[in-house]
Amino acid sequence: MSKILVPLSVPKRQYDTYLKNYKLATKNSGHLFLFAGDQKVEHLNNDFYGTGISPEDNSPEHLFKIASQVPGAVLATHIGLLSHYGQDYKQIPYILKINGKSSLNTKIDDAISSSWLDLDNIINFKDQSKLKIVGLGYTIYLGSSQEAQMLKEASAMIQTAHKNGMLAIIWMYPRNSKIKNEDDPHLIAGGAGVAACLGADFVKVKYPYKIASTDKKAEVFKEVIDAAGRTKVICVGGSKQEAKNLLQHLGRQLKTGSSGLAVGRNMHQRSLTEATALGKAITAMLHNNASYKEALVILNNKDNKKKKIKGKMLGFFSF
Repeated sequence: MSKILVPLSVPKRQYDTYLKNYKLATKNSGHLFLFAGDQKVEHLNNDFYGTGISPEDNSPEHLFKIASQVPGAVLATHIGLLSHYGQDYKQIPYILKINGKSSLNTKIDDAISSSWLDLDNIINFKDQSKLKIVGLGYTIYLGSSQEAQMLKEASAMIQTAHKNGMLAIIWMYPRNSKIKNEDDPHLIAGGAGVAACLGADFVKVKYPYKIASTDKKAEVFKEVIDAAGRTKVICVGGSKQEAKNLLQHLGRQLKTGSSGLAVGRNMHQRSLTEATALGKAITAMLHNNASYKEALVILNNKDNKKKKIKGKMLGFFSF
């Protein structure tokens, strides 16, 4: 990992804490593997129960079980789930998401996601819980009529996170009825630039999956990386897709300079066994520079082991 540049908003007395949290969050690689558990609020139960979704996913604890089995994954979720389940999963590094909204309000132009608690209470919870909360997270809907309030709250969150030696992660999503294409890399780059102006350490943005289907097309995403400057870009995983396709896209994202992946549905909608296999393949690419082909081997390793065991058992009982 290259040298970590500590922002000037981090007090000198918190340098060591910030560096410790940065290294823990990125597993000493500089790349962030964000497991998005905040979708319990954003998507309600639509993405946690139904056809094609593992029955295990209807329990909030499924998120924690997956994160506990994937070294290198950082679980991002809200204070209530951390309060109830964190005590049983103290080994997991966390990002405390301080705001959120449901999908019930369909007025795009008025989209707002305000902080749930004041920042003092958030820091008090971090200190008393003794959990490995490495950072704070906040969603901004850029272009909303409520944009100013969200920018103000996000700025305060970033300063508070840094003041306490934590990372600050911004979820940046343009939302306005006049936007014709949310997958436009030029628009995404604009949002990434705003996150940089706020002082975020990482910004989570949409990735133009429909556009960037080849290495050549993926190069357009370079504008986003450049616009973010020293704020590192992590891409959303999007809707559930074949595991091998997600890994292939991750390889393209890394080539253009992205610094991580944020995965929600692609992990939690799978069974614990399947999610763990995919998570280990992702962390191999992000943290150990594994190639796409090497990650596929890791993804399929559990199936190979089952086949070997089955073969041995058949051989043992054959006459």
